[in-house]
Amino acid sequence: MLNHTGDKIIRRGLNSLRHMRVSILFGWFSFALLAVIVIVQQKDSFQADKNAEEKDTASYLKVITRISPNTYYESDEGPSGFEYALLDRFAKSLGKQLKITTTDSLTDLFNRLERREVHLASAGLSATQEQRRRFAYTQPYLESQPYVVYRVGNKRPRKPADLIAKDIIVIADSTHTAILENMRNTLPNIQWRELNNVDYIDVLGRIEDGEIDYALIDSIDFLLHQGFFPRVKKALKVGGPSSFAWALPKELEGSDLHRAANQFMTKIKADGTLAKLEEQYYGQAAHINQVAANEFDKNISTQLPIYLDNIKLAAELFEMDWRLLAAISYQESGWNPLAKSRTGVRGMMMLTLPTAKEVGVTDRLDPDQSLRGGAHYFNYLKKRLPKSIVEPDRTWFALAAYNVGFGHLEDARVITQKRGGDPSSWYDVKQSLPLLTQKKWYSKTRYGYARGYEPVQYVQHIRHYQNVLTWHEIARNWQPKVDSLFSIEPAISNQADDAIPVISSNEDQNLKSESHSSL
Repeated sequence: MLNHTGDKIIRRGLNSLRHMRVSILFGWFSFALLAVIVIVQQKDSFQADKNAEEKDTASYLKVITRISPNTYYESDEGPSGFEYALLDRFAKSLGKQLKITTTDSLTDLFNRLERREVHLASAGLSATQEQRRRFAYTQPYLESQPYVVYRVGNKRPRKPADLIAKDIIVIADSTHTAILENMRNTLPNIQWRELNNVDYIDVLGRIEDGEIDYALIDSIDFLLHQGFFPRVKKALKVGGPSSFAWALPKELEGSDLHRAANQFMTKIKADGTLAKLEEQYYGQAAHINQVAANEFDKNISTQLPIYLDNIKLAAELFEMDWRLLAAISYQESGWNPLAKSRTGVRGMMMLTLPTAKEVGVTDRLDPDQSLRGGAHYFNYLKKRLPKSIVEPDRTWFALAAYNVGFGHLEDARVITQKRGGDPSSWYDVKQSLPLLTQKKWYSKTRYGYARGYEPVQYVQHIRHYQNVLTWHEIARNWQPKVDSLFSIEPAISNQADDAIPVISSNEDQNLKSESHSSL
């Protein structure tokens, strides 16, 4: 009996062990199965992320840049800026959408490029030797010259030695640091500060406000910014000419994207696209001298507020950008409703008697009537232009006609065509307009002699004034981060050229319009 009972206990124990083993085996099997499921899910998730990344790379050209008038900014009409115009064309040539990221810091720009968060960087970049070791660069698209700039009224530096014991700033990770380091070889006592998270607008603002003595800036940047800082002036050249190019991660050197970018640069140089974009974004600034820029800046604060509501109302009535109408009226009269020329044109928009009559203006000295009459006449001229002339050239042609008359503009277009140019391109026609002063050209035209250089300057001035007004408004709505992380170094470079020539800005006449053709 006892043995039988013991056998039963043993059998139960063995059964329990078998059940336990089965449970353990099942548990291990379940765990293994769960692990396989997790691995498969992770793999699928990874593959999905990879596919999404590849799709994103295939669909978009991701670019990092900085906000400024010559790189990229958002205007009422959408994205704008010289660099943006280049990038937009390049992205379309690749069949991709352009995805823009901005930063205030060149250091951040290069770090994000190195981490391959973007495909390329485009921000007026001129490579140092160190940066060429870290990144791949495209063919250059712009040439520039670094300058020392200072505030008018302060002592002007005329040679590199004048920079010693002065408060000098440069933007961190720019080529300007390398220039100063080269100068330091012959001027060991020269010092400067490098600023992070700032751009040239902040740098020039500090010069204008007298916070610092000098700064280094490229001529192309200064050209476009000088209208916003009329008291800042170029002093002396430092270093040699520099070239602006796009930067790519070093791993992409020689890649399809790198080759495509270089081919794009070659193409736009050969077909004239680059030259026309340069004229579109930089051409107008070259026609404004320091005196004119300073005067306009003062009038923005003193005269414009008096008539701003009148200008905006007239512009809205004729569906114009108010900044364009403001720029025209400033070029015509300096925002003076009682203005009068020696030929008898009067008022804010300097209308002739026949033109005033045609557009229903009975009192040319009334600001509202003059502004509305001028806007009406401008729109009329714009509508008369051939459909082949598209924006922004269409506006510039209409401005030229407002100044010199529609007939003389047509003569210049005919001359342009005879010379092998494009009569629907402002870039080409503005080179033909001055020929109306030469007998061999005007004698063969329908309307004869005209001071053809005047409408060219007239248009360029208005474009500049409009750009300044546009950027003033954008700057008010966009406050760049000025964390001003100063790193002070006794600095500056290896190469001092005591024979550096002194460069002064060109002085040109700020011509006012006196000629309008009748309707």
